[in-house]
Amino acid sequence: MKKHNFNAGPSILPREVIEKTASAVSDFNGSGLSILEISHRAKDFQPVVDEAVALFKELLNIPEGYSVLFLGGGASLQFCMVPFNLLEKKAAYLNTGTWASKALKEAKGFGEVVEVASSKADNYCYIPKGYSVPADADYFHITTNNTIFGTEILTDIDSPVPLVADMSSDIFSRPIDVSKYAMIYGGAQKNLAPAGLTFVIVKNDSLGKVSRYIPTMLNYQTHIDNGSMFNTPPVLPIYSAMETLRWIKANGGVEGMEKRNVAKADLLYAEIDRNPLFVGTAAKEDRSRMNVCFVMKPEYASLEADFQKFATERGMVGIKGHRSVGGFRASIYNAMEIESVQALVDSMKEFAAIHSK
Repeated sequence: MKKHNFNAGPSILPREVIEKTASAVSDFNGSGLSILEISHRAKDFQPVVDEAVALFKELLNIPEGYSVLFLGGGASLQFCMVPFNLLEKKAAYLNTGTWASKALKEAKGFGEVVEVASSKADNYCYIPKGYSVPADADYFHITTNNTIFGTEILTDIDSPVPLVADMSSDIFSRPIDVSKYAMIYGGAQKNLAPAGLTFVIVKNDSLGKVSRYIPTMLNYQTHIDNGSMFNTPPVLPIYSAMETLRWIKANGGVEGMEKRNVAKADLLYAEIDRNPLFVGTAAKEDRSRMNVCFVMKPEYASLEADFQKFATERGMVGIKGHRSVGGFRASIYNAMEIESVQALVDSMKEFAAIHSK
């Protein structure tokens, strides 16, 4: 039986990326060595880093004056690296979910933090609007996609101060105007690579403006100066990221990804809205294309475990919702094929035919 991988992360990768990575684990580039055992400074590996950086810049149309870095520590380490490097006096944060809240908490250790708006009181079911960003803030931080609560910022915000975005779970899912951002960062384990790799896109002239001492490893300039090679980088995930970027380019670039993601999201949300048993948890205007969250309608709440079992028996993997929301969460990242979304929709229809009143 075919498995349909809806895991939120680590998550689905293109099959050809998995196969090419597996081949490199066996024998990297005809060297007779596994990519798991080569030096990160080997002459055969530097071209992998160079190509991955070049594809980042090409696919996202990154302007001159920005650096692309490959680091470790996940987005969670960036929660402190960002303020370490950018916060001199004040920073502004938009609180749209668990990860945004964690980033805000870390920043408070480095200076004044203004929470410009929050949807916490409504369990983060929408993206706040109508807020104002302090003109004297050193930067404004947003989380573009909220994996746990299924909301997403789908447009590039016009910010009066340098804009910083955590794009862990929607990078490369749609075109973005990188010139509007001072920094974009994220863990790679959603749309790019296996766990263990963190990407950072940083505008070079946004650095060097804080007066505090920054530890060497936490200083972005260290990694810019050393081409992400100051210490041993996550070699295998960088290789997989390169292969994923090749796959994205071969499948229409970020424009192609957006087209397929819109089709998948529209298909699944249409069924949620049509089906008598289910209801979406996010405000319709803020629904995520990456993480679709839904629950049983109150009158059918007792059937939640039954549907989980029903869908699992039909090959659905990873659809159990986060404990903060409950119900179900279908993560439909770039590599997810629409056939898998259709399989979930078919399961929902079949279950409703059996149980609806």
